[in-house]
Amino acid sequence: SPQVQPFLPQWLAQPKLVQKRIKDNLVPITEVPGIHPRLLKKLQMNGIESFFPVQAEVIPAVLQSAANGYLLGPGGYRPKDICVSAPTGSGKTLSFVIPIVQVLLDRVICHVRALVVLPTKELAQQVSKVFNIYTDGTGLKVVLITGQKSFAKEQEMLVQKKVTGYCSLADIVVATPGRLTDHINQTPGFSLTQLRFLIVDEADRMIDDMHQNCLNQIVRAAFQVDDDSGSNMLFQRTTPGPITAASSCCPQIPLQKLLFSATLTQDPEKLQQLDLFQPRLFTSIYSEKKALGDGAETEGDTDKKYTLPEGLSQCYVPCDLNSKPLLLLHFMLTMKFTRVLCFTNSREASHRLFLLVQAFGGVTVAEFSSRLAPKERQRTMKAFEQGKIQLLISTDAAARGIDVKRVNYVVNYDAPQFIRAYVHRVGRTARAGEVGVAFSLVLRIQERRFLRMLKDAGIQDIKKHPVKGNSLKPLVQRYEAALCKLEKTVK
Repeated sequence: SPQVQPFLPQWLAQPKLVQKRIKDNLVPITEVPGIHPRLLKKLQMNGIESFFPVQAEVIPAVLQSAANGYLLGPGGYRPKDICVSAPTGSGKTLSFVIPIVQVLLDRVICHVRALVVLPTKELAQQVSKVFNIYTDGTGLKVVLITGQKSFAKEQEMLVQKKVTGYCSLADIVVATPGRLTDHINQTPGFSLTQLRFLIVDEADRMIDDMHQNCLNQIVRAAFQVDDDSGSNMLFQRTTPGPITAASSCCPQIPLQKLLFSATLTQDPEKLQQLDLFQPRLFTSIYSEKKALGDGAETEGDTDKKYTLPEGLSQCYVPCDLNSKPLLLLHFMLTMKFTRVLCFTNSREASHRLFLLVQAFGGVTVAEFSSRLAPKERQRTMKAFEQGKIQLLISTDAAARGIDVKRVNYVVNYDAPQFIRAYVHRVGRTARAGEVGVAFSLVLRIQERRFLRMLKDAGIQDIKKHPVKGNSLKPLVQRYEAALCKLEKTVK
């Protein structure tokens, strides 16, 4: 039966298309209009001479929406919310960092004016690092709240109590949802009533689960009346409604939402929950044929939901359960793969595989999981990036969105169950226009479902890469010895 297409609102149906091919479409930073000379200089000091396509489109759009200073939208109207759907590694972070730092450059009093919410500590750290680079020397304060420090310590970083009341110590807050809601509810003087930008990164994750509640709380906090703001009443926000003579006589700080994701949902009902205002969608996730409008569209082309990095090759290896560890060892030792990021479906699987490879010997291996302390994870990541670790074994939770430099291979040791997990995993390689290979080890009973899942998502160019049993034989004896060794240690 023909599937019923949900009615797409116009902004989803007609997005602004962003070039997919990163390397062929770089835009020199000096050609993007409106960027402050101070930031141009910072970019150059950080070795950035050109912007990726997403950055070249989104930066001017955000700057434009705050062209009259951050108190007013363009022409006195409320600025439009912005959604950006682009593959992993296409430069989403800078596309919000640069305009936000620029818009806040001339602020006088410190208030929380930009809030970035991210699903994991790693991502939050990564983003706050980038903010720190670009706010350095500007007087703007960036505070990271992820629960890595004690609650009291974080409170001290956010607000200061003075005789006259509380004052904010942060202009830009980068946070994970749980910790953020704790501060909204429990930290006296932590106020979002002056919030101008709400950035939700990895937005699909944030809409999906319990985090929706976090977003509602942020918006509520942004529109609530400050107790101690006698003088601020002038700028008090009312919940946005139609612009009337009365509502436009007192200037209000508009709250603008910027959503970023590699897999932004197309589900209008979910997006409805975000309560977006006249949103604009920038996307590099589209079917080439459709975009060219050549009319020669074949059935099945219309539904390309995910873009994978340009330089990525994908293979899958049909196998059985017992040969999986051997295949991984074969890749590492016989095929001499280096800088391999390997995914399992659970923390236990990842730990066990790590112990096994270690017992086998000959491969520098580490595990990257939520059981490690954040410091440990950073150390491991650094060693991997420097090439001291050849194989890093991880779960999805640990690796979501992290920018791992120079991954040559992604190995799906366990085939992912959902297409989004697949897209995110394989997107850890071939970042920023480089090349990379993704291998998926697929059990014969999973093969049909796996290929179906990719086909439904419009991913066609995955090649079957059978490995003959003979090539695994030389490893078997040593492998069985390693297993024995492992059984002993486990006991």
